[in-house]
Amino acid sequence: MNHHGQNGHLNHHVKSRSEGSHFTYDDDSYINKKLPKELVLRIFSFLDVVTLCRCAQVCKTWNLLALDGSNWQRVDLFEFQKDVEGPVVENLSKRCGGFLKSLSLKGCQVITDHALGIFAEQCKNIETLILNNCKKITDATCKSLGQYSHRLRKLDVSSCPNLTDTSLQYISTGCKNLEYIDISWCVLMTDEAVETLSKSCHRISVFICRGLEHITDHGIEQLAINCPNLKKLNVQQCQYVGDEAVAAVSNHCRGLTSLCLSNCTRITDTSLQALGTGCHELRTLEVSGCNHLTDNGFQCLTRNCHELQKMDLEECIQITDTTLAHLASHCHRISALTLSHCELITDEGIRHIGASPSSSESLTVLELDNCPLVTDVGLEHLVNCTSLQRIELYDCQLITRAGIRRLRNRLPNLRVHAYFAPVTPPPSVGGSRQRYCKCCVIL
Repeated sequence: MNHHGQNGHLNHHVKSRSEGSHFTYDDDSYINKKLPKELVLRIFSFLDVVTLCRCAQVCKTWNLLALDGSNWQRVDLFEFQKDVEGPVVENLSKRCGGFLKSLSLKGCQVITDHALGIFAEQCKNIETLILNNCKKITDATCKSLGQYSHRLRKLDVSSCPNLTDTSLQYISTGCKNLEYIDISWCVLMTDEAVETLSKSCHRISVFICRGLEHITDHGIEQLAINCPNLKKLNVQQCQYVGDEAVAAVSNHCRGLTSLCLSNCTRITDTSLQALGTGCHELRTLEVSGCNHLTDNGFQCLTRNCHELQKMDLEECIQITDTTLAHLASHCHRISALTLSHCELITDEGIRHIGASPSSSESLTVLELDNCPLVTDVGLEHLVNCTSLQRIELYDCQLITRAGIRRLRNRLPNLRVHAYFAPVTPPPSVGGSRQRYCKCCVIL
């Protein structure tokens, strides 16, 4: 069924059951006589929104069972984002009531505070709410959530540009059980919002605030002090977050497992040293664009953070093969490693990675884009990485097709993404058409 047809089902069936409907089969059909209603209801509990709406058109019995609130505990309307308007959310809320625990309105840009106010009042047991890119909502929505949604555990209001610090004040007042919050690109929010929230919602374990230029070390320090159970922190592109914030996180959040500092250009080796001292459970570290980091910092990190699995070191332009040697020696669970634009990395560094005791079992992704000193010899050091699934080699000018071919002969399931500069075509002879090479090759 096409997308428009699916939306027809959705918009019709979120209305109340009392409205007239045309059904395909009679209630006395064979299947209704043989299957207990409890079993049909159980089967319906595994169906998605569109399928439930289709089932609701079969007969009156199925209509009652398909639209039973127990089947609508988790609703994701992202597929219908362009068409979902306020009345859909209002009717859905009134029908689902206390059954609804998870709702995603991601990308539903026409949803307003009024509809979400009705939702909050009707669905007081909501635990997960995704409002990403709902650009029309304001602090009024968060006021309603703070008033009614006391069981809320996960809230995503990223890319809602009208929200201010007042929103988090409302949330902090009524949503004490909050564990996950994403306020990325809510550009009006400041340290005050983070501090207010963290002082009331001590259970926060995931905090994401990408692209907020008004968030500084102070805000993250308060978060770390008040939320010691923090497991994941993402402050990507928060340009005023630096070493002091990381030091506070390392001191107070010893169970941190994931940290993204990408494009936080104030970060230095001091942060890596702090993480190595306090966050031994760290599994994911993203420091893309942190060009002050050096081998010394990564030495301190890797000696103590042995659980590291995913590292993004893109544009850490000062690191050399020494960092890779430290990784190979101390971090035996690395599964994904990004070294793009690390222009000092050579074949010797790749040899360390390939010779790591666990590289054959754990390493699945390796990105080497724009590493101009890596050659075919470096690829030969990877032939024993039997778990490697993808390697990126764009703009590695010393890598040849022959080198890639030899690697793939040893690792036939490997996906290689490579780029070869165009060859200057020869002069046209005899008026024939010029031949151009294919510069972007996915092997």
